Amino acid sequence: MKKAIYIVVIAILIVAFCVSAFMVGRYLLEGKKQADLYDDLVDIKNQAQTAPPTTAAPTQAGTTETTKPGFEVATDPTVEGGILLDYAELHEMNPDMAGWIKIEGTKIDYPVMHTSVDNKDYYLKRNFDKQASDRGCIYAREECDLDEPSDNITIYGHNMADGSMFHGLMAYTEKEAWDYNSLIFFDTLKERHVYKIFAVFKTSASLGKGFSYHQFVDAEDEADFNEFVSTCKNLAFYDTGITPKYGDKIICLSTCEYTLTNGRLVVAAVRIA
Repeated sequence: MKKAIYIVVIAILIVAFCVSAFMVGRYLLEGKKQADLYDDLVDIKNQAQTAPPTTAAPTQAGTTETTKPGFEVATDPTVEGGILLDYAELHEMNPDMAGWIKIEGTKIDYPVMHTSVDNKDYYLKRNFDKQASDRGCIYAREECDLDEPSDNITIYGHNMADGSMFHGLMAYTEKEAWDYNSLIFFDTLKERHVYKIFAVFKTSASLGKGFSYHQFVDAEDEADFNEFVSTCKNLAFYDTGITPKYGDKIICLSTCEYTLTNGRLVVAAVRIA
């Protein structure tokens, strides 16, 4: 009897080990596939950046702008529709591609997707090719306008254990990371912009329990804007000494945080260029 129980227990352990090994293997394989996919997207973007511009910037008179004879002012070349050359091919590959986000010193160097409210959270579990993926994509909240832009654009990304997607934001719970680099590069299809982190905080996404930062899109008035900024700063892990003013443009990078129930880590930054 004991021998039979022993055999059953061993069999269960073997099955459990095999299932676990399969799950880990699948996770690692998907991670490798997604890493390769995003490496390819970065290559496409970088190759477009190095392509020589075909035209110089026209002045109001329709002539080439110069600072001295024979010297053309360097400008970002664009394609039809005003899309930056860097992103034209990527946008053609997937029209939901609406921008690019990068933070130096982290793995964050990804396209940003954006859909209509009819396709809410479409990229939560889909990759750039619209295939099923636990890693999803970096994507902007559907109610936000990236071109206008909205007063606040919330951008979501998974906190992956392998360090991909928005996992790199976790370092900003410590001020040393902010001291090292507080800048976020967030381009739309038509414009390049730089943002500076002004607050890093955590909150619960459970209904009625936390700060609904993601629901703030456009301020009703100056008081509404200031209240949002004040709440971000009051919840912050540390003081950055930066306080956005009414009329400034903000982004909130959002990812999962595991010390709170249904927790979220938010890195809020204000446009400086």
